[in-house]
Amino acid sequence: MADVAAQPARPDRFRDVPLFLVLIPLINVLNYYLTYTNIPSGWRLPATFLIDTLQGYAAWLIIRLLIQRLDERFPYQQRFARRIVLQCLLTSVAGVLVIAVSTEIINFLATDKPVPRTFYTHDIFIFFIWILAVNGIYIGAHFYHQFQLADLTKLEALRIRQEGFRVRSGKQNVAVPFDEIAGFYVDDAYTMLLTSQQKRYVIDQSLDKLEEELPSEWFFRLNRQFILHRQTLAGFDRIENGKLNVRLKSTPGFPQAIQVSRTKAPAFKKWFTAD
Repeated sequence: MADVAAQPARPDRFRDVPLFLVLIPLINVLNYYLTYTNIPSGWRLPATFLIDTLQGYAAWLIIRLLIQRLDERFPYQQRFARRIVLQCLLTSVAGVLVIAVSTEIINFLATDKPVPRTFYTHDIFIFFIWILAVNGIYIGAHFYHQFQLADLTKLEALRIRQEGFRVRSGKQNVAVPFDEIAGFYVDDAYTMLLTSQQKRYVIDQSLDKLEEELPSEWFFRLNRQFILHRQTLAGFDRIENGKLNVRLKSTPGFPQAIQVSRTKAPAFKKWFTAD
């Protein structure tokens, strides 16, 4: 059994629920000073505040649901600008619609007067600004999470290079330094690791998987059978049809030369001659 290294610990996802459970009532307090010309008195104040807070929670839940669906079907990495525009448009329309419809229903049940005209000429604009601010919080949280992931990936890559490739030897896990690995190869149905000291280990990963995980500056997939360390290679010669004949240093267990196909030849030459 083997792995390049344990998976890095992932940063916690954005804990939006506790944040908005507290933030929405605070936003409503500020809204009272921005949208109300006459703040209700007596029992009407806590009742109105409670209703406004519940409306805020309802709008936020719709916004949150839309953002989650967009994360699944249209992530930021695909088309960033289009995703931002689409998210702001959908959440603004949905959020304002929830607030407007619920306000009309509550007003119909509580009074025989129509909703004040200022609600649609002034209050709705304030709600729209807050919805954009909520979007900003979610967008910022997404990129902060990506920054954390990138930082952890760099640290993990450094740790992998320092600790080496982990293999199972008997009942123990052993870290083989990368500079002691001659390469990996397929032998019948098994993937093998060969060290420069002629030690062999059975690996429970395919060459395809290893190719994705190994440090690319040190290892190259020559063909379907071999992934070799740079230090194992002596040079290469051009042969017919654009192929390469890669010469190996004297390494018992490996052939003296391995052919690289025409399609892989440009990538190999660029890799082998890189500093």
